[in-house]
Amino acid sequence: MGYLPVGFALGVMAADSGFSPMQMGLMSLFVYAGSAQFIAVDMLGSGTSAIPIIITTFLVNLRHFLFSASLAPYFREIKQSLIPLISFFITDETFAVSITDAEQRPLSHIYYFSLYITAYSCWVLSTIIGTTLGNLIPDTKALGFDFALPGMFLALLCMQFKNARFILIALISGLLSIFFIHIIPGNWNVILATVIAAAIGVLIDEN
Repeated sequence: MGYLPVGFALGVMAADSGFSPMQMGLMSLFVYAGSAQFIAVDMLGSGTSAIPIIITTFLVNLRHFLFSASLAPYFREIKQSLIPLISFFITDETFAVSITDAEQRPLSHIYYFSLYITAYSCWVLSTIIGTTLGNLIPDTKALGFDFALPGMFLALLCMQFKNARFILIALISGLLSIFFIHIIPGNWNVILATVIAAAIGVLIDEN
């Protein structure tokens, strides 16, 4: 259900950029990447050509390699033929929920499909509704729509705070990301901060 306000916010932004509900629905069906879609909608609205949008979307979504690597050990009991299909539905939010549950108990493919397809359906539906009703909202920033995605990421982050070690790694990752964003162009700050913070986390665990 947390996807509904974020998807609605994206739909409203898309309407402001000239998207139709059908165009936004198709984008959500085939791209299905919240933060990348926010960026792509903004770039399309400003008249950016296709190649820079594709490259930027790819860089933003590189973190999905890390998500998949983290979930891979929990997929050992799942049929290999189902894993590519399940993997399509992995997002920041579904990863955060499923990795938390996977650490507690074994999960079947039914769990992953139930969680992931429910989230997928809510996302597509909410972006279509947002685009349909977007023109009725005069000032989206005044209502905080641009904070919807960061707000949800903060909530997901808090779910991972199990002890002081997790909080420390989160702070290190955040500070590194802020540092890198000022010295490296593009969206590499997220990837670099994640890899370095994860390595520090492993070293702390070993000691």
